[in-house]
Amino acid sequence: MNKLNDRGPSGGLPYALGAYTIWGLMPLYLMVVRFVPPVELVGWRIIFTLPLCLAIVALRGQGADLVKALRDRRALGLLLVSSILIGTNWLVYILAIQHGHYFAASLGYYINPLINVLAGTIFLGERLSRLQWVAVGIAALAVGILAWGARDMLGISLTLAFSFCAYGIVRKLVSVGSLPGLTIESAILLLPAAGVVAWFAAGPQGTAIGSGFGRDALIAFAGVVTAVPLLLFATAARRMDYSVLGFIQYLAPTIVFLLGLFYFKEALRPIQLACFIGIWSALAIFCWDLYSRSLKRRREA
Repeated sequence: MNKLNDRGPSGGLPYALGAYTIWGLMPLYLMVVRFVPPVELVGWRIIFTLPLCLAIVALRGQGADLVKALRDRRALGLLLVSSILIGTNWLVYILAIQHGHYFAASLGYYINPLINVLAGTIFLGERLSRLQWVAVGIAALAVGILAWGARDMLGISLTLAFSFCAYGIVRKLVSVGSLPGLTIESAILLLPAAGVVAWFAAGPQGTAIGSGFGRDALIAFAGVVTAVPLLLFATAARRMDYSVLGFIQYLAPTIVFLLGLFYFKEALRPIQLACFIGIWSALAIFCWDLYSRSLKRRREA
């Protein structure tokens, strides 16, 4: 447990890279299961995530940590808030992807790191170097231009950005490990999820489950693609400065952007390309500064 509390600019980097890569590739999975209504898919994600988390808790011997968290009223209150935030984020993201709004979804997670940086400096007392602030400024300019050109879809982008930023902050503040925390979040959302699935089952088209083993397996796989990146993210959030973690997040929307452009063939305007280049340049500056500072610390050690 102590390792999870280790702080540092890159202590959680492997976890962050893993989480954001999986999230970046998520549209491929969501399009495969597009036969499931978005709201029902959120329900199934929660239902299949909980048993997976419980199984991992048992395998890792973290039952005592789970029980301890359940007895902590403050932790439960924070996890209730985080569960609502992540549930909202899932629903809006699935709706955006399944309706073909790949760039709007991508923009939401391009905006999110900027909000994370501000949240980290304002609420968590984190500090950025001068070069990192230059990177933030370049990214903010690029995102601002991009957002102006996508005003009709900006509501989707802002909802995704703010809900995930708030989720990350809450998970950083709650004194519960990554796995027990996700398990409790899934348990909190289980009853609403079961209600959603039951409502669809009672409807004229019925539930998506039961249409064949292959399709059922794809829906059940939602538990894996939900639990694994969230566990990686929660671990990274506890090991890294939140502002640094936020900037690494540009990996996920970049993958979504590239999928939308080359795989799903969504039209790209020149101004969008220019803005994305600006964002990638800012990311390169930010990462270079992190690398330089890491080398300096090693030399001084």
